[in-house]
Amino acid sequence: MAGRDEQITSAAVAEGRSAASGSDPRIAAGICALIFTSTLIGGALLGLVIESAGDFSGAAAAFDSYLFRITRFTLWQALLSTLLSVVPALFVARALSRHPHFPGRSFILQLFAVPLALPAIVAALGVLALYGRAGYFAELYMRAGAGDWPGIYGLSGILVAHVFFNLPLCVRLFLEALQTVPTDQWRLASQLGMGARPTFRFIEWPAMRQALPGVAGLVFMLCITSFTIVLILGGGPRATTLEVAIYQALRFDFDPARAVVLTLLQILLTFVVIALLTRLGANTTGETNLSVSQRRYLSIGSGEFALNATLIVLALLFVAGPMGATVAAGLQSDLVRLAGEKAVHLATATSAVLAFLSALLAATLSLSLVMARRALAARRGRTDKRSLLEYASDTGAGLVLVVPPIVIGAGWFLPLRHIGGAFAVAPIMVVAVNAVMAMPFALRAVRPAYDAASERHERLCAQLGIVGWNRLRLVEWPVLRRPLATAFAFAMALSLGDLGVIALFGSDSLQTLPYLLLARMGSYRTADAAGLALFLGILCLALIVLADRLGKERSA
Repeated sequence: MAGRDEQITSAAVAEGRSAASGSDPRIAAGICALIFTSTLIGGALLGLVIESAGDFSGAAAAFDSYLFRITRFTLWQALLSTLLSVVPALFVARALSRHPHFPGRSFILQLFAVPLALPAIVAALGVLALYGRAGYFAELYMRAGAGDWPGIYGLSGILVAHVFFNLPLCVRLFLEALQTVPTDQWRLASQLGMGARPTFRFIEWPAMRQALPGVAGLVFMLCITSFTIVLILGGGPRATTLEVAIYQALRFDFDPARAVVLTLLQILLTFVVIALLTRLGANTTGETNLSVSQRRYLSIGSGEFALNATLIVLALLFVAGPMGATVAAGLQSDLVRLAGEKAVHLATATSAVLAFLSALLAATLSLSLVMARRALAARRGRTDKRSLLEYASDTGAGLVLVVPPIVIGAGWFLPLRHIGGAFAVAPIMVVAVNAVMAMPFALRAVRPAYDAASERHERLCAQLGIVGWNRLRLVEWPVLRRPLATAFAFAMALSLGDLGVIALFGSDSLQTLPYLLLARMGSYRTADAAGLALFLGILCLALIVLADRLGKERSA
């Protein structure tokens, strides 16, 4: 401890007390992060505006029946997915809440966190392996003598995949809402002998009803911006959303005018949903922190226990089914041959490098914004209003959710194609977009730890004049190591499984694991795709588990 104090003192002498009165490097770092993010998103929007102005007639012609059809389908599938995810989740969450000692409850909650970590393309393949025409259900269906299995491509496949992702998320969010009910209310309900119905009416439903608008809005937003699920399971023009239509307009039809119109419409829809979510106070990153059990004072009858157990088991089977099918199909593939393929080696190395750089950039940008926000808050008085810069540092990262990755990619792809640089800058675009999209999640890991450290050391650093690199190295780094590692692992997992940007900028010379997996599916090499999906899923899950453990060790 004495040695560290000597280091801090020597740093103060070296830099001088006058540094404290000058410009704060933390604010400069935050400004740089905001400029980078604004340039990436603003440049994409500017590219769309310029492209539409250059071909106004083509953009006007894009307003046809096809545009209105896919817009209607985008909203319709999002609405159905929201209903099918939220309504069952209410009852499953209530069942889990009423049985804190249900056998395997901790395992079920951990399993319900897995879909949040799985890449969408892996989950889509799991759904196909289970419910597709060559899936396990089709085999059972034919053995039962019921004829040919109709398959799951189209709206049904999209709904199943969306519910697979969003049902566990909704359950965890509703459970979190139920855990906010004071213990005294449960004790009072027990003393009054309240049954299941009055308990639901007066205690459980008010808590879940308060969370319902935000949860439903979050799921609706996730379904509106769904790209990979619809691309894999859509099954044709009748089951196409706006994001998939943007991809098709650029990569297959090469109709920039239509792509511009579709992109602007997608931004408008996403902005409206995000604005509603902000007013509802929704958790737009879908992050939850659940305890394994919570004390209850209610007596559960055998009939209610049987009903609740049935709901829990059905939800468990629905969520575990695609996961098990992914593992089974992957193990049936020729994993040894895949592991020896040069294309797989290159795709793995490319994915690892791009994901590493994206995670590093996401952690750096997030830390810069957190430091700038804290420095600006410390500089102003408690009664003063927040400046525009402080407000941007606080909420700027969340605004990136308004513009989906495929939209940013399209906004840069269109102008770059004129100079022949669309595929030349592909690695840069993949790294930059994935980093910016991971920022809201990385901020959640870094901000609490940095704010706590700054609260303890802000005055001391100001008095000693410790700023810049010395402050970060001597004062803040010991506290931020684990939070930054958590943010890095989570951002790397998100980038590793992303297909949105690489779907536009990918080529034979730049292939990531998701892009190679999609290419194998397109060439009907389903066994290879299943093996790659298993490999990709294991990598992403390992990173998420690492991030979760680092976060728990930090909180402990």
